[in-house]
Amino acid sequence: MTFPRVTVSLTLPSDLTQLEALLAWFNQYRPPTLPLEEWLKLELALAEGFTNAVRHAHRDRPPETPIRIDLCIAETHIELRIWDRGDPFDLGAKLQTLPPQISTDAEGGRGLRLLATIMDELAYQAIEEGGNCLILRKTVKPTPQ
Repeated sequence: MTFPRVTVSLTLPSDLTQLEALLAWFNQYRPPTLPLEEWLKLELALAEGFTNAVRHAHRDRPPETPIRIDLCIAETHIELRIWDRGDPFDLGAKLQTLPPQISTDAEGGRGLRLLATIMDELAYQAIEEGGNCLILRKTVKPTPQ
């Protein structure tokens, strides 16, 4: 059993009140044969990535500044791309400054460490035309039916 191929996008304003709508949109695409635990990791990664775009990338920008989310479900992986219009940063360098374990006492930085822990691939690219793309990829296998 394989997953049906899905490629969809959603654009939302930079507003944390949009998180519920984002997750409702995302959850309608859950493949029924994907283990719930794996889907919940993807949902958590999406929520964290969107929240980071609002709180950090768009911190000094108006709430109307768009964030685009692309979802691609393929036979071997599920990929999320979160596009923002903030200033770029060096993800690798930032991850190097974070402790290897997620600390509940830390005031910041837990989100990126969490993403690096639960996703199989994590990347961040600055786009020449302006803006950035956070790429979250998880290798998946359907459960037999």
